[in-house]
Amino acid sequence: MQETFVTIARFPYSTEAQIVKGRLEADGIEVFLRDNLTIDTDPLVSQAIGGVKLKVLAKDEEKARAIFQSIKTYALDNEGNPIVCPNCKGQHIEMYTTITGFKSLVSFLIGLISGTLPFSTRYQYKCEDCKTEFPIKNL
Repeated sequence: MQETFVTIARFPYSTEAQIVKGRLEADGIEVFLRDNLTIDTDPLVSQAIGGVKLKVLAKDEEKARAIFQSIKTYALDNEGNPIVCPNCKGQHIEMYTTITGFKSLVSFLIGLISGTLPFSTRYQYKCEDCKTEFPIKNL
């Protein structure tokens, strides 16, 4: 019988993936990280290759997802309170970056040409429950 791995999470860098890996291994789940060495060598390629993939055996997927959800933290405001979705009032909110504005696009292109990091990035929040995206203004 061939045992296959299933991706249960993706991380932009390997540090957070290593923490979750340690937690899952402490519960007896075999974990494999993919692309972590590539991203550790050149962190700028993280988004291009889809980040560090945390994989577990297919037979352990349900247990691993439950453990991961129990330790997963969601976005907090400056006072440490959970951010609430303006649409469904849910608290399963994650922050992500996006390049949608002209200023962000221009700075991205300048950073790409000059080999430096972009100096203007727009941050958004996304509700995992209703998939509503909203800006971080007034938080």
